[in-house]
Amino acid sequence: MANARPFIAPLSRFGASSIALPRPEVPRLTRLPFQAVRCAATKTSASKKKKKARSNFIQYDLKHAEQFSLVDAMHYIRAFEVGRNPTSVKYEVAVRLRTLKNGPVIRNRLRLPNPVKTDIRICVIAPPDSKVATEARASGASLVGEDEIFDQVKEGIVEFDRLLCHVDSLPKLNKAGLGRILGPKGLMPSVKLGTVVTGSIGPLLKNMVGASEYRERSAVIRLAIGQLAFTPEQLSANVKAFMELLKKDIAQMSERIGKDIHEVVLSSTNAPGFTLNGEFRSANSIPTKELTG
Repeated sequence: MANARPFIAPLSRFGASSIALPRPEVPRLTRLPFQAVRCAATKTSASKKKKKARSNFIQYDLKHAEQFSLVDAMHYIRAFEVGRNPTSVKYEVAVRLRTLKNGPVIRNRLRLPNPVKTDIRICVIAPPDSKVATEARASGASLVGEDEIFDQVKEGIVEFDRLLCHVDSLPKLNKAGLGRILGPKGLMPSVKLGTVVTGSIGPLLKNMVGASEYRERSAVIRLAIGQLAFTPEQLSANVKAFMELLKKDIAQMSERIGKDIHEVVLSSTNAPGFTLNGEFRSANSIPTKELTG
């Protein structure tokens, strides 16, 4: 019998240990840069924290806020204005409203029982030689004309506080392109605001002389309500007239707008504001004659 050892030895070279089996390729995971990972996390957290925008202005609770009578507020304000010229300092009232952010705003004009500003300069755009121009000058207008006033405004010279325009001069005013200068100042005439006149201009001018204008801005209406030399009775009459007209303005608006008075604050040129409680004086108020002059 033949020896099998010579055949076994060569076969050992083809054993399991010597045969290389093919290995499947495992895909390698690429490491994301740190910047990409950080940005992804930021976007995720930001989207979770995104809140719905508020539709109303934020007004703080006044339950525990200190509030003052008119006489007491005047007493403290005058302490901040010691040594100043009484005719150069103005009392100012600020009314905070509960209202929508994108709703219509309140804008109006009133003649206070005790006028604060009597030196308002009114400009009238009308043909210089027309009857309208003659009537405007007789009624107290400071400037009357067309081209000369247009040239001054283009040079940055605006020497008036109110601007009226007769309807015949409106095309010429629009052609002059003064809207970018007068618009931001709130002086550009418009039919909606009643500053474009179609008929007699005299009655409107007489109504504007000594009148005060107010407008709502960011849920607050501000108005110069008196001079420092005013007595408490004079200031009270002005505040009362303003608040009555403001309540009428609010009542004329639609119910869905929902405007309401939240706070009334009295301040002055150099003094902080004092929230009013609606009373004229308190039990501990000083005599009103000490707040005169």
